[in-house]
Amino acid sequence: MYSDKTLSCKDCGAEFTFSAAEQEFYAAKGFEHEPARCPECRRKRKQAKNADREMFTVICDQCGAETQVPFRPTNGRPIYCRDCMDNRNRD
Repeated sequence: MYSDKTLSCKDCGAEFTFSAAEQEFYAAKGFEHEPARCPECRRKRKQAKNADREMFTVICDQCGAETQVPFRPTNGRPIYCRDCMDNRNRD
C-alpha cells in the first residue's frame, strides 16, 4: 500500500526518504501531512525548542537513579526516570 518517497527538506534543501513504514506510522497516528524537514533538521529544531526549557533534577522513585524532568516536581507524586516510566507504560 505504501512505498518509499523522496522528499526535500524545507530548511536545508536536502533530499530524504519518507519510508513506507514511516508513512504507515503517520497514517496510524492520524497525521495528514508529510514531514517537511529531514530527520537531521527535525532533530536540530527539537533541540533548539527544548534548549530554553527549564529542567529539574530529581531521584527516580522506583530505581533511585538521578534524572531530569521538564516540570517542577509536586510533593506526594512519584517521579520516574525514562527507563522506569517506559517499563510502567508497557505493563
